[in-house]
Amino acid sequence: MTATETGSAAATGTFAPRPGAAPLPRMIRAQAALETRMLLRNGEQLLLTVVIPTLLLVLFSTVDIIPVPTDTAGGAGRSVDFLAPGILALAVMSTAFTGQAIATGFERRYGVLKRLAVSPLPRWGLMTAKTCAVLVTEVLQIALLTAVALALGWSPHANPLSVALLLLLGTAAFSGLGLLMAGTLKAEATLAAANLVFLLLLVGGGVIVPLTKFPEAAQSVLGLLPIAALSDGLRDVLQHGAGIPWQNLGVLAVWAVLGLGAAARFFRWE
Repeated sequence: MTATETGSAAATGTFAPRPGAAPLPRMIRAQAALETRMLLRNGEQLLLTVVIPTLLLVLFSTVDIIPVPTDTAGGAGRSVDFLAPGILALAVMSTAFTGQAIATGFERRYGVLKRLAVSPLPRWGLMTAKTCAVLVTEVLQIALLTAVALALGWSPHANPLSVALLLLLGTAAFSGLGLLMAGTLKAEATLAAANLVFLLLLVGGGVIVPLTKFPEAAQSVLGLLPIAALSDGLRDVLQHGAGIPWQNLGVLAVWAVLGLGAAARFFRWE
C-alpha cells in the first residue's frame, strides 16, 4: 500500500486488521481459559482442591477412625458410601469458595482486577469467566474423586438430574460467598478467613463427621450450612437413592441468592 493509499485509508477509517473489541463470547472464553490455566498451575490451589480431598477420601475410607452410619454391608464399602458424597461436596467448596476467594483477593490487592475492569471485557463477563473456570476445575475434581471412590468400593445410586442441580446450586452458593469475602476483606484477611472457614466446615458440615454426632441443638443450625445441605443432599441421592432433595436445594438456593446478591452489591474492585 502506497503512502497515498495509506493516508486515504486512515482518512476513511479503514484499517487492516480492523480495530475493536472481540465478540463478547470469545472474550469470556479466552478469560475463562486463562483463569483455568492459572488455577491449575497454582500448587497451593491444587493441594487444596485435589490433594486434600483425595487423601481424606482414601484415609477415612480405609482406616476405621470415625464410625459412620450406613445402610450397606461390607468392609471399606461401608465407609466410602458415606464419605464419597461428602468429599464431593468438600471439593466444590474448596474450589468455588476457598480457592476462588484467596485467588480473587490477591488479584484485587495487586491491582489485577482494577486493570481488567477497564478492559473491553465487562465486569460481569469477568465474573462469568471465573465461574466457568471453577466449573471446569470441579469437573476434573469430581472425575478424579469418583474414580478413586469406585476403586475403594463405592456403589452410588445414579440420579444425574439431582446430582447436577445440587452441584450447580452448591457452586453458586459458595462462589457468592467467596467473591463476597474477596471483595470486602484485605487479601491477608481473606487468606486466613477462607482457610479457617474451610477447616470449620470440614469438621462441622457433615462431610466426615455425621451431623448426628453433634448435640441436637447444634444439628438444626449446622444443617442450614451450605456444605451440610450439599453433602446431605448428595448423600441422600447417591447413597440412599432418593429423588430430588428439595429441602437441600432450597437451602442452597437461599445461600446462592444471598451470597451472589451481597457480592454484587459490596464487591470492591480496588
